[in-house]
Amino acid sequence: MNDNRFMSSSNAQATQIDLGLRSYMLGVYNHMTTALAITGFFALGLSFLAGPSLNELTQIGYAVYASPLKWLIMLAPIGMVFYISARINSISAEKARNLFYIYAGLMGLSLSSLLLYYTGESVIRVFFITAAAFASLSIFGYTTKKSLSGLGSFLMMGVFGILIASIVNIFLGSDGLAFVISILGVLIFAGLTAYDTQKIKNMYLAGDDKEIAGKKSVFGALSLYLDFILMFQFLLMFLGNRE
Repeated sequence: MNDNRFMSSSNAQATQIDLGLRSYMLGVYNHMTTALAITGFFALGLSFLAGPSLNELTQIGYAVYASPLKWLIMLAPIGMVFYISARINSISAEKARNLFYIYAGLMGLSLSSLLLYYTGESVIRVFFITAAAFASLSIFGYTTKKSLSGLGSFLMMGVFGILIASIVNIFLGSDGLAFVISILGVLIFAGLTAYDTQKIKNMYLAGDDKEIAGKKSVFGALSLYLDFILMFQFLLMFLGNRE
């Protein structure tokens, strides 16, 4: 006769894996949320120092947005994310986390001009729309039983496509093309949010030690952070009200 008071070894192991996975994913979302808060803090702080608008810049604003320094601020986050991705296997989990937070601060400086270009009300509205969409898509990616692996290469092709289209539109200055790019950008990064969440979940292994699990957590947070930031930017292009 079976005694239901005692859990079988297989059930106990499954429960332990489930608890470990939840803790791992919680770490991913905690890192991501902290990074978003850092980005917002630096973006808001620099926008206050830069002036009320892009047409009324202070000396700090001019130095940041109208001098060669702007290229350093724009390109530094790109260089940083490549550096983190390349070194993730050779650095400690603590250093990876600290580099990620530094990257989030640099991204905040880079995005600060959006707060001068768009109205504060529209930035806040789009942020909450992005947060709601991101949460729904990430939950879907976490809970769905269907494999989303086939979407990965298709979505990355889409990322390169909108990148090329954006560069072309710098020279064309077409509002119609900009509108199409913003719509496609939202759809692509919405898909990547679900895909990356499932991929991060599948990266978890119960046998990982604390150091490896920590680095996986940081790298996963970086992926989702980029999905959130880019979906926010494309939604802002589509829905934002300009100053």
